[in-house]
Amino acid sequence: MYAHSKGINYFDTAPGYCNDKSEEIVGAAVRQLKRDTFYVSTKCGAADGGQVRASLEKSLKRLNVEKIDFFHVWGVLSLEGWGNRKAKGAVAAVRKAKEEGLVGHVVCSSHMPGKDIRVMLADELVEGVTLGYCAINFPYRDDAVTAAGEMNLGVVAMNPLGGGLIPQNAERFGFLKGPDDPSVVAGALRFCVSHPAVTSALVGFSSKEQIDEAVAAVAHFKPHTPARVAEIRQHILASFEGLCTGCEYCLPCPEDIRIPQMMDTFNQSLLSGRGEKIMRERLKWHWGTTNEEAARCTECGLCEDRCTQHLPIRERMKVIASLVEEKK
Repeated sequence: MYAHSKGINYFDTAPGYCNDKSEEIVGAAVRQLKRDTFYVSTKCGAADGGQVRASLEKSLKRLNVEKIDFFHVWGVLSLEGWGNRKAKGAVAAVRKAKEEGLVGHVVCSSHMPGKDIRVMLADELVEGVTLGYCAINFPYRDDAVTAAGEMNLGVVAMNPLGGGLIPQNAERFGFLKGPDDPSVVAGALRFCVSHPAVTSALVGFSSKEQIDEAVAAVAHFKPHTPARVAEIRQHILASFEGLCTGCEYCLPCPEDIRIPQMMDTFNQSLLSGRGEKIMRERLKWHWGTTNEEAARCTECGLCEDRCTQHLPIRERMKVIASLVEEKK
C-alpha cells in the first residue's frame, strides 16, 4: 500500500514466492486499490498447457482480480526449454487466456544469454520479457534488450541492483553515482532505466526507506547521456577487477559448460561474502543446474586464453565443482 501511495503501480509476484503466500499477500493489498491504478504480474513455470491453465485460474483467485495484466511463461533457461513450452502447450494456453480476457499481455521471463533471448523473441509469441539487467551483467543481456527494443516489446529489468549486491558494495560501485544522483542505488537504477528499451525496473523492497530511496532515484528522471552511459560501461569492462562481466568471449567451451553462468555464480560469492551457500543457490535457482556442470571442466585453458579480463577461470571452476550439498 505504501509503495502504491508513492506512485509505484507495477506489482510482480508468483506462485512459490514467500512460501506460497506471495499471491495471497498481494491480492489482499490490491483489493484495497482502484483496479485501474495498478498492474499485476504473475507467472507459471510449467510446460504443460493444462497445468498452466490451472495455475492461472488459481492465481486469479489469489490475486482477487478478473484479469492478470502480465502473465509470464516463467523461467525459460534454454532454447530447448523454450521449445518445450511451445510443444507442450504452455505458450498456447497463455495466448488463449488472453483471447478470453483473463490475461492482458503474454510475456516471458528468462535467464538465458542475450543472443538466445533474441532468438526466443523472434518467434513473436510474446509481448514482453522480464530479464536480469544491471550494471554488473549488462554485456550478458545487451543483445536481448536491444532486440526487444527493435521489436517494440516491453522490457522489465529484474535485479537492477544486482540482487542487492550493488548497495551492499556501495564503495566498489561508487562510480555509478553521478553528480545528480543522491546515492549509488540511484545511480544504478538510473543506469538501468536509461536504456531506451527498458520499460520498468523491478526493485525488491524490505522497508519503507528502501521504497523512498528507489522512488527518489527516478523522481524528475532524466536519462544518462550516451556519453555518460559509455563512460560507465567502459569503467566496468576495463576496471571491474576480478568480476566476470558476461561478455562471452570465453565461449565456446569444448565441454559445453556455460562458462559465463558459472563465473556469474562466482561473482555472487566475491561480492556477497556468503561463499558456498550463495553459489549453491545461484546454480539451482537462477541457472537451473548444479556444480556437476563445472565439474566437466578438463582444464584445457581455451577460455582463459580468450578472457579479456584474464580471470582464473579454471581455478574458479574447481571451486564451484567442489561444492557439497548443505547439511539440513
